[in-house]
Amino acid sequence: MSLINTEVKPFKATAFKEGKFIDVTDADLRGKWSVVFFYPADFTFVCPTELEDLAENYETFQKLGVEIYSVSTDTHFSHKAWHDSSPAISKIKYTMVGDPTGTITRNFDVMIEEAGLADRGSFVIDPEGKIQIVEVTAGGIGRDAQELLRKIKAAQYVYSHPGEVCPAAWKEGAETLAPSLDLVGKI
Repeated sequence: MSLINTEVKPFKATAFKEGKFIDVTDADLRGKWSVVFFYPADFTFVCPTELEDLAENYETFQKLGVEIYSVSTDTHFSHKAWHDSSPAISKIKYTMVGDPTGTITRNFDVMIEEAGLADRGSFVIDPEGKIQIVEVTAGGIGRDAQELLRKIKAAQYVYSHPGEVCPAAWKEGAETLAPSLDLVGKI
């Protein structure tokens, strides 16, 4: 079943953010745009490159009103240790959620059960708590923060402009479409 347009399921977890342990719940994902960014594990190979890429673009996400929550099945203690020991991870200012029970990972349907780890899943949640974008890639395929930003801008545009849609490769400021009978067969 597709998770698109479904509401985020309830959860509560402990996270590491800017030197502190904090509680995070599904309620934190409401009222603003959010990215829930699952990755397999701390102290690995592709994961730090993705998280560093997000960290280097975090200010741009913030300017769009988007909060980032990275999630793995590691604990918040592991996130702190990784943050303290890795030059790439030390750049992170966004929330690093620990999900050792796998509850959040299963809620988003990205748990690799036999490994107890998350797939590489990116979820964009609108201010109402509904999932608007889902991207899941194989373990060896890293994601790109710039492409995620492009998709978020499109989602935000469509959200605030009912009746309009963004065509392929749409970029902010480009022309959109207003689906209608007049367009059928003309594109």
